[in-house]
Amino acid sequence: MVEGMWFAPGNPGTAQLGENLNLAADDLDGIVSFCRANDVGLVVIGPEDPLAAGLADQLHEIQVPVFGPRAAAAELESSKAFCKDIMVRHRVPTGAYRVFSDLNSAISYLQSGARYPVVVKASGLAAGKGVVICKDVREAREATKDMLEGGRHGKAGKTILVEEFLDGPEASIFALTDSRTFMPLESCMDHKQLGDGDVGPNTGGMGAVCPNPLLSPRTRDAVERQVILPTIHGMNHEGRRFQGVLFAGLKLTAAGPKVLEYNVRFGDPECQALMPRLKSDLVPYLLACANGNLEELEAPEWDERPSITVVLAAGGYPASYPTGIPIHGLDDVEQGDALQIFHAGTAEVAGQIVTAGGRILAVTALGSDLYEARQRAYQAVEKIEFEGKTFRTDIGLAALEATQNY
Repeated sequence: MVEGMWFAPGNPGTAQLGENLNLAADDLDGIVSFCRANDVGLVVIGPEDPLAAGLADQLHEIQVPVFGPRAAAAELESSKAFCKDIMVRHRVPTGAYRVFSDLNSAISYLQSGARYPVVVKASGLAAGKGVVICKDVREAREATKDMLEGGRHGKAGKTILVEEFLDGPEASIFALTDSRTFMPLESCMDHKQLGDGDVGPNTGGMGAVCPNPLLSPRTRDAVERQVILPTIHGMNHEGRRFQGVLFAGLKLTAAGPKVLEYNVRFGDPECQALMPRLKSDLVPYLLACANGNLEELEAPEWDERPSITVVLAAGGYPASYPTGIPIHGLDDVEQGDALQIFHAGTAEVAGQIVTAGGRILAVTALGSDLYEARQRAYQAVEKIEFEGKTFRTDIGLAALEATQNY
């Protein structure tokens, strides 16, 4: 039974559920000290940076149950070069790739050996913004120079991947695991690019649909057998026991599903679309992953209603953007079982909710079908106002077309 919750650092949304702490997410020593002093029974690590920095390792040392992988396993996300190597070694289907840290070598390959379009990708953590799809050698050279020579993405871009462009719709698959057992969750359809019709720069995600209507039961089975299982076994075999949630970003190609990359935590906005459909209590599953007894639990129950999440972002995102802009209309949205507003980049200043990041809010709605869920979400979106409000108007349309449910 959950008696209380703390959030580090939290936001005005989490303040309604528990206590926000004056601790940054990357203040590992502060978080560990707080857990020790307050007899915390479970830590759920949300962001990728503290996972990569070893927060789970430090919590294990003081015997605090933690949902999230140790740093050695978190490298599956923190190093895309390592991730690709793991997939090749354990025969997980993915696109062809080359790794470069030297600009001249990369340019030589782009001008002589690459087949276009190609994907130029920062190997390190870049908040979902380190991917550039290049249609010709000029764009590929520019993206490569920006990362290797221009310092774009900082240390994350000191090593890059030049990957085969995989054609097909994207899908997101989640599985809970304690490293011995895995339990698949529902799927999602993400919308990564900034603009309607999948144009503009890549972002951390502008919206999501759950479940993904393009994933047939047969394809889901194939992903579990060909992707999830060999990855978990492979990590164990290499001494990098993976415990937490494995989030596979896939392309559904003509040759079958192939992995674009892994996240080692619940990513957003997929998580905001996924969790409102979960009818079972989430906490026992998180604890079971932390304690290594996931096999003792039955599969979770899901709400049959689909969900749609629409992200409201700041003007200028994913590049530079202003903060501190007042947000109006939140109180005009009636929240409940079928509609929730998740705070992300928000803060409270003198009683006023203001913007404090790139992606500000995630509006999530459930409906009897995708059409109703979409209507409900966008009606709420229209009631929320702040200067520079940016959002896509086509979240869920591809899913609607796939189900022919207008």
